[in-house]
Amino acid sequence: MTQGCVSLQRRLQYWTGGLTTPHDLAGKALIHDLSVDTHTGFATWGDWLLRAGAPEVDTSRSMQVNNSAAVLQAAIDGHGVALARSVMACDDVAAGWLVPLFPGIKLASELAYYVVYRAKCASQSKLVAFRERLMQEATPC
Repeated sequence: MTQGCVSLQRRLQYWTGGLTTPHDLAGKALIHDLSVDTHTGFATWGDWLLRAGAPEVDTSRSMQVNNSAAVLQAAIDGHGVALARSVMACDDVAAGWLVPLFPGIKLASELAYYVVYRAKCASQSKLVAFRERLMQEATPC
C-alpha cells in the first residue's frame, strides 16, 4: 500500500500559481488524518514532505480530522490538500473528484496483510481463486 498526496482538481485552478512542486504546499491548508496511528507505520505530512524533498514546508497551517473518509471529503470540498492511502482515495480519483498532485512521490507502507495457508493447500482451485481476488482488490488504482 502506498500513500500519496491528493487534492480536488477544480481547487487547483484557484490556488495562485498552482501546485507544481511539493515546495508549493507551503502556506496551503494541509489536511491531517488523526484516525491513523503514526506509531504503527502510517505516514504523516512530515514523512511525506521529507520523502518529497521539502521538509521545510510548515505543516502547522492545517485542518485536523479524526476520520479517513472525512479527510477525503474535506479535500473534495476544497478545504485543502489531503495525504491519503491510495486504496482509500482510489474511487474518488477514478471518479475525478480527487487528483494525485505528485504521482511520482509515494511512500511505501510498512503495514501489510498476509494470506497464509498450509503449503499442501496452495494449489486448491478455491484457494487460488480467493488469493487472486484478494490481490486484485488490494492493488491500488
